[in-house]
Amino acid sequence: MFRSLFWKALLVLFTLVLLGVWLIETPPGLLGKADAVGYAVCHRAPARSFLLGDRPLPLCARCSGTFLSGLMTLIFILRLGRRGELPDLKTSLLLGVFAVAFGLDGVNSLAHTLPGAPSLYPSQNWLRLLTGTGVGMGIGALLAPVFNQALWANFDSRPSLGSWRELLTLLGLAALLDLAILSENPFLVYPLAVLSGLAVLSILTLTYSTLWVLFFKRENRYHQWREAWVPLLAGFATALSQIALLDAVRFILTGTWSGFNLPG
Repeated sequence: MFRSLFWKALLVLFTLVLLGVWLIETPPGLLGKADAVGYAVCHRAPARSFLLGDRPLPLCARCSGTFLSGLMTLIFILRLGRRGELPDLKTSLLLGVFAVAFGLDGVNSLAHTLPGAPSLYPSQNWLRLLTGTGVGMGIGALLAPVFNQALWANFDSRPSLGSWRELLTLLGLAALLDLAILSENPFLVYPLAVLSGLAVLSILTLTYSTLWVLFFKRENRYHQWREAWVPLLAGFATALSQIALLDAVRFILTGTWSGFNLPG
């Protein structure tokens, strides 16, 4: 696939057809498309989502934090260079704490959906957002170096996050992101709502691109982004295939594009 002109052309054609069908069959408008992306990865329960006017965001509070901060972290790290090592120890420990908080809050939220199940504290959207943001930072901090080390011939051996300054800057950006969502100000939330759909697609695309490179044993062959268009397009096509398949299955089962009706 990476060398043959036939397979490259077939990949382009498949991607265009798949994208066209998905765009036609999903709800209209930018928010409608973002809803359709979120529909494939998130329960989108209105009670567990922040609002844009009177409509829930494309992703629930936890997933909004996870995917938006994941994309933010990816962009932050990729702009630092092609760093190919995992975060240093102090950063890894902090990200581990975030992951534990995410898991505990997730279990506590789940308890609220089970009749008679004990819970530790009242479940709140702001806490879902914060814990999601923390784990999203971890996703970005791990995915960026794995992607860089797999694709680039000249990746940097430094850790993705290797200084307190970088870590504190990223935490500050994450805090601003959460404050923007918590404000529910339409001028701030609308672009973030659209961006959340792109965040899901971007994270899945980089993940699948890395897997395709490893599967075809094409590691460390690329020097520039334009040289890596085939694995990137393959990753995008795989990500969109996953989203389209899950959209179709969920819509067939529920008959609606709305989220699940879960308690707050």
